[in-house]
Amino acid sequence: MSPALPRTAALTVDDFALFARVAELRNLSAVARERDVPASQVSRALGRIERACGVRLVNRSTHGLSLTEEGDALASHGLQVLSAAHALDAEMDERRGEPTGLVRLATSHSMALVLTPTLADLLQRWPRLRLEIAADDRLVDLARDGFDIAVRTGSPANDGLVARSLGHHGRAIYAAPAYIARYGEPTTPQVLSAHRLIGNSASPSLNHWPFVVDGQPHDIKVNGALRTDNTGVVLTMALAGLGIARINRLVAGPFEATGQLRRLLQEHTPDPHTPIYAVMLPDRHRLPKVRVLVEHLQGVLGEGVGGAS
Repeated sequence: MSPALPRTAALTVDDFALFARVAELRNLSAVARERDVPASQVSRALGRIERACGVRLVNRSTHGLSLTEEGDALASHGLQVLSAAHALDAEMDERRGEPTGLVRLATSHSMALVLTPTLADLLQRWPRLRLEIAADDRLVDLARDGFDIAVRTGSPANDGLVARSLGHHGRAIYAAPAYIARYGEPTTPQVLSAHRLIGNSASPSLNHWPFVVDGQPHDIKVNGALRTDNTGVVLTMALAGLGIARINRLVAGPFEATGQLRRLLQEHTPDPHTPIYAVMLPDRHRLPKVRVLVEHLQGVLGEGVGGAS
């Protein structure tokens, strides 16, 4: 006699993936938005999963969802199922050798600005590859948030992730010719306080601009009238001649080459070589679709000026 299958054998890998997001977000509407389906469809799927397990997995209230003890167990074991499925995908793709499917990349706003113009060649070379970019400066959890690759700067942490070197990070001071024509070009860091400076409202550390004056470090704190939390807006403000900005060199490079931006105070600007790298879960880095994107990032950053953060 064949052994009886467990009740959870009726669940699909997608069921485990769906419940993992329910457990993480605790909001059916948020899960539905991620999947681009009606919330009612997610609710029905959750009900079907509960019936298959024969237990209640979530408690519903006016304050949202909370997991039952059984729901906690399913979420924990479900992550193991998903990890095994990803490992199997990795082995099958390794045998096929063709990059196919969706790659989810977590990166900063500035890196997204650098990467986007280069994607046409990548997608033309690998037409079965799909790419989703989450442009956010927050530090994501690859397993919890469901990302294949995250781009980070600094030294790789010893956290069990696989790291691949991409390049290095650098910033410089820029202004548009229109701004310089109207307000003049600063010749020393000390006179920047008399200029219109563009600050960052999301990352206070980016409002401390480092310089070298007479061989000594000199720090300028930016308290300008213009502030934004988005690198793209900083770039747009600078291009519009609204002020002076400290911008990633790889982002500003194309505009400097065309004369739309001018690099200022070069002799006073240090050129740090902070590394930038891609991190991946151990069961994901061998996937051809992940590997070709990492190689593409290495090509983009390795050939460019500076790096991205």
